[in-house]
Amino acid sequence: MTFKVATAPRRLGFWMACALVVGNMIGSGVFLLPASLSPFGWNAVVAWVVTISGALCLAAVFAKLAAAMPAAGGPYAYSRAAFGPAPAFLVAWSYWVALLVGNGAIATAAMSYLSLFFPLLTQVQGLHAAVTLTLIWVLTLTNCRGAIMAGRVQLVTTILKIIPLVLVIGVAIVVLASTGGGAVMPIEPGEFNLGGITAAATLTLWALLGLESATIPADKVDQPETTIPRATMVGTAFTGALYLLVCSAIVLLSPRGSLEGSNAPFADFIAMHLGANAGAFISIFAIISALGALNGWILLQGELPSAMARDGVFPDYLAKTSSRGVPVRAHIISSAVLSGVVLLNYSKSMAEFFNFLILLSTTSCLVMYLMTALAALTLQARRRLPGTALFSILAVMALIYSVWTIWGAGAEAMLWGLVLLAMGVPVYFLSRRRPVAEG
Repeated sequence: MTFKVATAPRRLGFWMACALVVGNMIGSGVFLLPASLSPFGWNAVVAWVVTISGALCLAAVFAKLAAAMPAAGGPYAYSRAAFGPAPAFLVAWSYWVALLVGNGAIATAAMSYLSLFFPLLTQVQGLHAAVTLTLIWVLTLTNCRGAIMAGRVQLVTTILKIIPLVLVIGVAIVVLASTGGGAVMPIEPGEFNLGGITAAATLTLWALLGLESATIPADKVDQPETTIPRATMVGTAFTGALYLLVCSAIVLLSPRGSLEGSNAPFADFIAMHLGANAGAFISIFAIISALGALNGWILLQGELPSAMARDGVFPDYLAKTSSRGVPVRAHIISSAVLSGVVLLNYSKSMAEFFNFLILLSTTSCLVMYLMTALAALTLQARRRLPGTALFSILAVMALIYSVWTIWGAGAEAMLWGLVLLAMGVPVYFLSRRRPVAEG
């Protein structure tokens, strides 16, 4: 099978590709997750270490595969080469579902911070859903103008969203220096336990989803065989270190239980130490961060089904591109489905909605991670992927990590994941046909 590479000019260089990785990872997670992680205390810190280690193993797998097979569709292309069209379709289908429900969660997080400035968003039923849909379609239209426009938006928002993270680290250093460590949450007897670490790790993984982002629009990346691996490893390592410092500081330097139920824990932490005005300032950056991540994920949710359609496993309608090489139809259909996800769940509170969506999205995404690690090992065994003993160890660790986090997601999330996979089977048989000819 030869994977098609579009003839449109490649315009995403290293910095834009890296911004796509970092920008997609740093979205709603760092600003909203401390509220969900607060009950776990020190277990959350251990969970971050485990999650970052697992993410780096996965990043190494994606980097190796991207260097050998810089094809559009990323995980879909790798699974197609290792296992054939049907398993690859299910991998891509589960990942596409993860993108759609994950974007719903990111948009919900943006609404949580907007509600600090516009309380009516939480007081008028359905209003936050209407604003969410507006944001989704504005960013969809931005992506429809071309990858270079989406890349520029991603680069600017990524730079902006790092500013408040650095501020939190600075505040934490000052607090630790002034209290001599006395402000740190004490470790309770018997606090560390496997159940708590596993549950927290499932949530922390949500914040690191996106490490594969540069592999999806590979046909729009300059020198993808070198640019994508570099952007994947650098982006994952940088974001992981930033998350560990920022989220640990917020959880451990806040009174136990004070962040639970908060719609804006990041802003609450800054307000606690620098005043209410500083908290409002942080909220503005949180909104920018979530919107920047949503922009990047909307890019992927359109590019993936388009790549699948060109390969003959998704409706031909989605394979068509505009004069700029943009899969406008795929973007429109994906955002229409995303809008349905938001409308079906708008009656839930934002906290409930967010927690449900991140579990569902994480589980769906983990199917893709699991199959990608298996694909790497399979291709290496067939001598179709060059590798070393160290890479084999990293791929096995990535595989084990994926299985562990799927188990940690819980029965409900796994059941929903199986249901969504089953829904993809008839779509595959109805859509299957000859690949679309190049050009």
